[in-house]
Amino acid sequence: MKLLFLHGAPAAGKLTVAKALLRIVPGRLMDNHAAIDLALTVFDFGTPGFWELVQNVREAVLEAAAERDVPLLVTTFCYAEPEDRAYFSRVEQIMQRYDGELLPVFLHCSREEALRRVGNPDRVARRKISSGEHLIRDLDRYDLTAVPRADCLKLDTSVNPADMTAQQIVRHFGLGG
Repeated sequence: MKLLFLHGAPAAGKLTVAKALLRIVPGRLMDNHAAIDLALTVFDFGTPGFWELVQNVREAVLEAAAERDVPLLVTTFCYAEPEDRAYFSRVEQIMQRYDGELLPVFLHCSREEALRRVGNPDRVARRKISSGEHLIRDLDRYDLTAVPRADCLKLDTSVNPADMTAQQIVRHFGLGG
């Protein structure tokens, strides 16, 4: 299994690029917010038990996909250093246990571009961060950076549209059949 780990700050274009990529190559999508949406059916956001459930769901999905050798799973994530290092280590362990290939991609854009995107109606509908104030608070509070791997591909999503960014990822990792 190949796990394409798209990560970056809110409004960096992770889900948009993931969808563009999956129009080019066959694969499955595990959107970060699917686990969050599930957890919201049981807990209020951020309350005790919420983040534990989110991480358990994410890990169970990765484990199930790797165990059944899903050829390509694309997942999205807002990686913050050092808060998410332990989670990312568990992702690496799951992939190693199943002889899978972890393909990390850090998507980023300027603060101005993120602020322009954050109010997108799709973000509002999906209950993602949709206010500039909330976005700035998170950008200032967390170190939303690339995962600590030398093989992490870093792409600026404000330079190219999502379909071109997706094509860069496909070429870089040789995902085209």
